Amino acid sequence: MAAALAQSADPSDRVRGVTAWHRDLTAARAAGVPLTRLPLPARGLVLAWEHRSGPRLSRADLVHAPTPLLPPPSRAPLVVTIHDTVPWTHPETLTPRGVRWHIEMAERAVEQAAAIAVPSQVVARELLGVLPGLEPARVHVLGAGVSAAFRAEPDPAAVAAAVTAFGLDERPYVLSLATLEPRKGLDVALAALALTAAGGPVLAIVGQPGWGGLDLVGAAARLGLPAERVKLLGRVSDPELHLLLRGARALLMPSRAEGFGLPVAEAMAAGTPVISSDAPALVEVAGQAALVVAREDAGALAAAIERVLTEPGLAESLSAAGRAQAASYTWPKVAERAWALYRSLVRGAN
Repeated sequence: MAAALAQSADPSDRVRGVTAWHRDLTAARAAGVPLTRLPLPARGLVLAWEHRSGPRLSRADLVHAPTPLLPPPSRAPLVVTIHDTVPWTHPETLTPRGVRWHIEMAERAVEQAAAIAVPSQVVARELLGVLPGLEPARVHVLGAGVSAAFRAEPDPAAVAAAVTAFGLDERPYVLSLATLEPRKGLDVALAALALTAAGGPVLAIVGQPGWGGLDLVGAAARLGLPAERVKLLGRVSDPELHLLLRGARALLMPSRAEGFGLPVAEAMAAGTPVISSDAPALVEVAGQAALVVAREDAGALAAAIERVLTEPGLAESLSAAGRAQAASYTWPKVAERAWALYRSLVRGAN
């Protein structure tokens, strides 16, 4: 989003990023966006801003906090992005401290922010139900975008090479892209895989460990799944993810709750059929371009997997519908909506 904001800025606009103190800023850089490094490291900055102290961003005309970690008050209008309502609707899928922190910071955002940005209409509606004092006029749906690289046609040889490099070339595979934590429903995905035929697909899981200590290898063994049918790939680069999506027969998104569901949009942009849960935000993002099954229903998920693998016409129609649906998810469109919001707030503050 930062790069898209910089690319679409008017000549009189400037976009600057602010980050905690890190020795290496490579991961924080975006094209066309100069960085200011604050004097506190990440943990110290979080603690300071939690207590409404520490560095203030007083030289900006507007500040956008892309997470509920918001800086101390200043004269500049503040926009805060709240990505989902999981701390209220599914607190059991987070740590108790995580629930408290997100709710407290969201309540502070209601007090301090001129606008609350959200990724989907679902989150907008749900926030209005859980945050007293938040008026509908202050909630703005900015959406999210998919990197243009996911829409490009890769060399088939590059796809084959990536599939082989990750050990996925022996049988068809379905892909799941998620942080390894309870909210993502990976236990349901494993249970569904166990219900498919013995010679069925491999489940390849891309994602880094989160909280909850999920033992997916142990869970697979308890379900009687052979080790070769579950591949934990860890974190991969965007180019690798693009190739792995192109090689997959489907993306599985069995989440219990989401605020947007970027993997669904990325898979659709790549032309990969999507099978998702009926979490409301996922239904909103996918439109009519996914097979949707009830959350927690491993049998329905297994049936959907088998349909995509055995019905070529269904896979082709999902692929085509997904590409059309994903065309609306671009970072330039997000930036256009954001600039309109910023300018209205700055005009109102003057």
